Amino acid sequence: MPGRELSPSTIAVASGRPPREPGRPLNSPITMATALVPGGDAEYARFGNPTWDSFEQILGDLEGGRALAFSSGMAASTAVIDLVPLKGTVVAPRGAYAGTLDLLHDRARRGYFELVLIDVDNTPETVNAVEAADLAWIETPTNPALLVADLAAIGQAADRSGAAIAVDNTFATPLRQRPLNSGADFVVHSASKLLSGHSDVMLGAVVTKDKRAHDAIHRRRTMMGAVPGALETFLAARGMRTLHVRLDRAEANAKELHARLSRIRQVVYSRYPGFGTIIAFEVAGGPEAAEKITQLSEIIVHATSLGGVESTWERRRRHPAEPQAVPEGLIRLSVGIEDVDDLWLDIETCLAALT
Repeated sequence: MPGRELSPSTIAVASGRPPREPGRPLNSPITMATALVPGGDAEYARFGNPTWDSFEQILGDLEGGRALAFSSGMAASTAVIDLVPLKGTVVAPRGAYAGTLDLLHDRARRGYFELVLIDVDNTPETVNAVEAADLAWIETPTNPALLVADLAAIGQAADRSGAAIAVDNTFATPLRQRPLNSGADFVVHSASKLLSGHSDVMLGAVVTKDKRAHDAIHRRRTMMGAVPGALETFLAARGMRTLHVRLDRAEANAKELHARLSRIRQVVYSRYPGFGTIIAFEVAGGPEAAEKITQLSEIIVHATSLGGVESTWERRRRHPAEPQAVPEGLIRLSVGIEDVDDLWLDIETCLAALT
């Protein structure tokens, strides 16, 4: 490697490759084995797998830490949250991802810790809460309302108080945000989304800088058995080779669609944080109108997931577990890599059905 820091796009392509030796494959192969020959780093497939190593190397290099793959984003989140000491305090956004909030509320109800919900874009409120917490769980941008947190201020507050910080970096990806550089202790990903990028993988990951934190997460993964499959990690590593290309194209589309949505009279609210591939907006007519247009589209897929090459959208409050902080009529649009004018024609046609 050159004696200078490589760009993220080069890391995504070059990292996690096998040694350049005669006869060795260019890509890390899929290792389908439940047991490994003794004497190496792992002897049993719950402890490690050579195929995981490639994915973990790529993501770790991109985030500036060491990555561990999990069977899902929620498995990764659970491993971090379970490190909170008994009767401790966890701070989290009141409009965070529904699955994460469900887990946090479940643990709080069972007396594991106290849960304090905050508006993560209110920096003074967030900083005060972090200074009294054991763990600050931060989404930025939040899912789905796209509120942005001040990671630098949160990191400084945690440094003063000793609180641990976990940042869900699924929406931003390490190409747009590296939370470890702002003082985060854990970075969590739903790798099913933008990292793998093709809506065909269920996978999660945790990235750390500190060896003790890495070892603690590795132990949680081993005990929980929340390990990924070899095929899933192989596909995710392959998908990450094009992360920068996909992200650049989808982000350009999202910026243009947000600008056009902001000029349409049927749209009463449109939010885009300035980066990433997700837009949140509301339409005149409330939740009924939002539900209607998301089911009329021909190109944009009405689906729950996000971060794939295809554009998807849905009214988030159609899910009973969605936080009350999320407006009833909010539509989360995950923008893909299609032609932007084709996407806009699809949106315009759907909006026209409201009149």
